[in-house]
Amino acid sequence: MADAAARQLHILQHSLGVDQYGQGEQYRSHFATDVGSIDHRDCMALFEAGLMKRRASVKMYGGMDAFFVTDEGRAFVAANSPPPPKLTRSQRRYQAWLDADCNLSFIDYCRRAGAGTSA
Repeated sequence: MADAAARQLHILQHSLGVDQYGQGEQYRSHFATDVGSIDHRDCMALFEAGLMKRRASVKMYGGMDAFFVTDEGRAFVAANSPPPPKLTRSQRRYQAWLDADCNLSFIDYCRRAGAGTSA
């Protein structure tokens, strides 16, 4: 993927609040940037492609332009984000422990889950 295309995909992902694989809860839909920055040029390209909408000089953002992801932009993220890497059984168990946020050490979590169980 070319540098500009990779930056633009990253801006869309960041605007939505998802990770580099397009996964996670889409808890926002905007990106604010100053005129003249590299991000602004990329956002303008996304705006011209119909993947974002633009509001110029938004007072709430200190006069920066605000860009909002369109439905087409959401579809673009879904279609163009790379798949996440495959995790081993051990990596899945570790991730389950991180997600559990259970106030146990990892070894105690594994002991409670049982030695033979996979997460």
